[in-house]
Amino acid sequence: MLEITLFYIAATVALVATVLAMTRTNAIHALIYLIVSLLAVAVIFYLIGAAFAAALEIVIYAGAIMVLFVFVIMMLNLGEKGDQRERQWLRPSVWFGPAFLTFILFAELLYMLNGIEGPASTEAVSAKEVGLTLFGPYVLAVEIASMLLLAGLVGSFHLGRRYLEREE
Repeated sequence: MLEITLFYIAATVALVATVLAMTRTNAIHALIYLIVSLLAVAVIFYLIGAAFAAALEIVIYAGAIMVLFVFVIMMLNLGEKGDQRERQWLRPSVWFGPAFLTFILFAELLYMLNGIEGPASTEAVSAKEVGLTLFGPYVLAVEIASMLLLAGLVGSFHLGRRYLEREE
């Protein structure tokens, strides 16, 4: 029963963060909410027993790929005008929403990890086992996460292109 409640909390955070990511007019704000959404999806993966898929979600999607998106967005805002825009983005009021949603996920994760007793695993896992697991029972989760990444990439491309066309 408790796992179901935790699942619904993480799903609500993912839904709210995704809606906020889609409705933000500022690309960097949308990206921050997208990162929170990806973290919530990682918590959902962990809750359904896919701890490895959750770790991959955090390391690959919410980590490496989002850093690349932040880099591209920051590179589109060159010059003094871009510096002024970045100062506006760093106001505390901008960070309250993502920080609050992330705090909910962090509290949920601490609660889940507090219930674990003893070591999780002591044996090594081969690359073949990882591949069979990812493309076996978790293939749908991997594909959904990759489609989310593709949607984010297409969205950031179109946002950047419109910005560059307006500047010219």
